[in-house]
Amino acid sequence: MNIKDLNKEEYILPGNSSCPGCPASLGLRLLTKAVGDNAILVIPASCMTVIQGAYPHTSIKLPTLNIAFAASAAAASGLSAAFEIKGKSHSIVVYAGDGGTADIGLQALSGAAERNENITYVCYDNEAYQNTGIQRSSSTPYGAWTTTTVKGKLEQKKDVPKIVASHNVPYVATASIAYPIDFIEKVRKALKIGGFKYIHLHAPCPTGWRFPAEKTIEVGRLAVLTGAWILYEIEKGVLQLTGPSKNLLERSARKPIQEYLKLQGRFQNLTDEMINKINEDIEEKWNEIKLTIKLKENL
Repeated sequence: MNIKDLNKEEYILPGNSSCPGCPASLGLRLLTKAVGDNAILVIPASCMTVIQGAYPHTSIKLPTLNIAFAASAAAASGLSAAFEIKGKSHSIVVYAGDGGTADIGLQALSGAAERNENITYVCYDNEAYQNTGIQRSSSTPYGAWTTTTVKGKLEQKKDVPKIVASHNVPYVATASIAYPIDFIEKVRKALKIGGFKYIHLHAPCPTGWRFPAEKTIEVGRLAVLTGAWILYEIEKGVLQLTGPSKNLLERSARKPIQEYLKLQGRFQNLTDEMINKINEDIEEKWNEIKLTIKLKENL
């Protein structure tokens, strides 16, 4: 598959309220091209709520349920059950930010995953509460500046894909807006699988991360190429690396983390000690991946 094979139909229309370089609107544009006309979107309070435009108008050309912050997975579960009762086939897709996923919506997400509801949940992760003032979320990475962590966040980023995978759902994946084909292929695969599917989409935010709007894709690519964001999928409990991450198992194959960090104003206060810790944390995650792959090969 290549970019020319994508659906030419546009489901997020010009004139929406997104910021220049917005990864949330780009992510939704790619997502809707993957799901097509048969999808129904569920969107909790988030940047995406604002991007749609002021009621009664909307820039999204698909049926969309805007729902309370905590309720997206529960609302999607209800829609899925209702359409099943009526004998109608629709793809029910949640498109939620990290605040509505890792924090406020985590209980509904966990419940839907535990029940193995037939929905596809996509979290676009811009690593903070961006549209309400750039406050930290549990998805904000270590060392990052936000308006509520002015000296840099001291806690680690919550690993939501790992949490969801622990529910033994059929499909979990990570993706990046900088690698659209990888993302779209994962969405299309998820839609063919029954039960609960979860995709965690890395979404670099120029406004909150403090980089120029034209560098959104560059920052996203560097997140992957430095190993800070790992592309993988877990299907029926089996993990495999995807995209560029397949060639980054060894640290020598990855770009220095400084190339990723230096483009972002949110990391301008990092000390050498903090950068070393970030490197150690990245290596620890890759070692976990290596161990998982080794165990799979020995089975």
